[in-house]
Amino acid sequence: MKVKVDERGYYGNFGGAYIPEMLYPNIEELRENYEQIMQAPDFQEQFQSLLKDFVGRPTPLYFAERLSEKYGAKIYLKREDLCHTGAHKVNNTIGQILMAQRLGKKKIIAETGAGQHGVATATVCALMGVECIVYMGAIDMERQKPNVERMRILGAEVRAAESGSKTLKDATNEAMRHWINNPKDTHYIIGSVVGPHPYPEMVARFQSVISEEIKKQLQTHEGRENPDYVIACVGGGSNAAGAFYHYYDEVDVNLVAVEAAGLGNHTGESAATTVLGKPGVLHGSKTLLMQTEDGQVVEPYSISAGLDYPGIGPVHAHLFETGRATFYSVTDEEAMKSGIALSRLEGIIPAIETAHAFAALNQMTFKKDDVVVINLSGRGDKDLETYIKWGKY
Repeated sequence: MKVKVDERGYYGNFGGAYIPEMLYPNIEELRENYEQIMQAPDFQEQFQSLLKDFVGRPTPLYFAERLSEKYGAKIYLKREDLCHTGAHKVNNTIGQILMAQRLGKKKIIAETGAGQHGVATATVCALMGVECIVYMGAIDMERQKPNVERMRILGAEVRAAESGSKTLKDATNEAMRHWINNPKDTHYIIGSVVGPHPYPEMVARFQSVISEEIKKQLQTHEGRENPDYVIACVGGGSNAAGAFYHYYDEVDVNLVAVEAAGLGNHTGESAATTVLGKPGVLHGSKTLLMQTEDGQVVEPYSISAGLDYPGIGPVHAHLFETGRATFYSVTDEEAMKSGIALSRLEGIIPAIETAHAFAALNQMTFKKDDVVVINLSGRGDKDLETYIKWGKY
């Protein structure tokens, strides 16, 4: 099976550009130009230079010895938490700020859930001297205060989304409305592999540096480019898309995506889209979506702000439908326990989003020589208050 987007932005049955007429000029301008810009040698030279000298790439591929002993496999951690700003998100924002400049845009808007994408966007806007507005759900602003403060220090304006569940979905709605009303001078930096074509593929390509580096680093560590498993958490799914990208068509590599089950998949408080969702349209693309019988979006729930989203990117919907990837879901409780366990086994406090990926290890069985790569997508500094409250430390 080949996993490849077509000219209309579809991965199999999912993708496309379902947009209001007023947004058409914005999307069409990006669609017509992004491929040419992406392939320009001077664009790639500037992008790669900033990834190296500003972001700090390549990030290490770290052999987690004690974690390996616990689960009976050879487990490596791709340390995206060591990127500047503390998560993989900055890979994409570097690419998109350069894209916006090539398109002549003077202002940037973004949405954020956990705050990591907002911080990454505010960071690159400060770097380039560009005005930045970040939309964030009011509830997310409360549970991710340190990141709100970081964005403001970097010079960004953070606007609260007060509608709906006051989380990532509602922040995305507000950002879309802003973009529709400001089409000429504004670029919308979407933070995940969601939205209308070409966003899902463009973001995945900017994040594909993760799997590109894994291949090279695993060759050094193990004498082969392909692991037996690549594991990543999935909300919208940008870190998973980046970790899977160069392995989509390597059928000997098991792709494992981990969703948030919140309080349990059948409690009404979950964000596990592949368990609870069905095909629908959200934020400009056809994907799997948690919705009622009459098509109303079901409010998701997760302790993790970054996974608190009612859909997944269209590429992940395709991977699920075709069986190319295996999807697991883990509860808040399981994720928090795994986050603490990793902290005490390896001296690394992961973001709660990432802790979901580690919790899936408890549902899997391995052979002792299996090589497993887990994408450690972000660090847990922003989640310390939640960890402290949960563990009563």
